[in-house]
Amino acid sequence: GNIPLFPNARFHIQDDELRFVTGRAMCQGFVRQPFEAEHVAQMVHRTFDERVQFHDGESELAPGITLHKVGGHTKGLQVVRVRTRRGFVVLASDAAHLYANMERNQPFPIVVDIAQYLEAFTTIRRLASSDAHIVPGHDPLVLARYPLAREGLAGVVRLDAEPRNSD
Repeated sequence: GNIPLFPNARFHIQDDELRFVTGRAMCQGFVRQPFEAEHVAQMVHRTFDERVQFHDGESELAPGITLHKVGGHTKGLQVVRVRTRRGFVVLASDAAHLYANMERNQPFPIVVDIAQYLEAFTTIRRLASSDAHIVPGHDPLVLARYPLAREGLAGVVRLDAEPRNSD
């Protein structure tokens, strides 16, 4: 979702992801439940607008920024590894919705492949400089653990800064 909020963006997606959300798996109501047809159509339109770059596995976007396909939650789920001044930070996206998913080694309930989802934890830990360098995709604790990017800019934090106490 939210694709229209980025009218000039170039989108990076794994081949398996678009193949999955436009393929026969979407004929099953349970499988397609977390997806919105309009969001999928928007990405297809961006493809026709030549604003999508496809990847198959690991890719370097720029020096110090790499994409890594992990799958699990969806067929083409990817995480982003970013070299920062404090080390390699991994933006785990939906590979770890919450800190608790990784801490307890328990997947989020919406999973296409449980074995891949759990293996993604191993990959994320290998890519990150430490567990303190892993940022889950949907945990509100991220906003509490990291300092604000700038005073008065609520909801935007500095992931290149050391996190506060993780309790």
